Amino acid sequence: MISLPGTGYTPTGQDRASLDAWFAEYDAASGKRDIERMAEMAVFPLNLVSDDSSGNGRSAQWDRDQFIATMTHVMGEGSQDITFESTRTPIFLSSSMVVVFTDSTMTEDGHSQQLRYADILLKRDGKWAFQTMIQGGWGDNL
Repeated sequence: MISLPGTGYTPTGQDRASLDAWFAEYDAASGKRDIERMAEMAVFPLNLVSDDSSGNGRSAQWDRDQFIATMTHVMGEGSQDITFESTRTPIFLSSSMVVVFTDSTMTEDGHSQQLRYADILLKRDGKWAFQTMIQGGWGDNL
């Protein structure tokens, strides 16, 4: 693929800082299992792309109620917060669209799990919101 001059977007320091702040807030909400707050940080319908236990690619769109029900089921009601240590690689398509690849270690009750996923976020009215979640293993929930 040939990249034409002037077609790429170079993020500003503020672009990156605002994205990092958004993820810090989202990770904090996730860690506390504050699923209502997580839903407030999304654009619905939310696109999901995954694969199922049979190895088939799956996609779906969730409304807010489906997101809350599924995340409540998946995240449970543990007694301890979940922590995340993440390395994120954002690819800004413009000042208001970004694809973010994440490698993360999630720890709960002393048990750690490696995660790799991607999100597509949109900036609306100056605030980021996630619109697409891409991660293997969720397909049976779609």
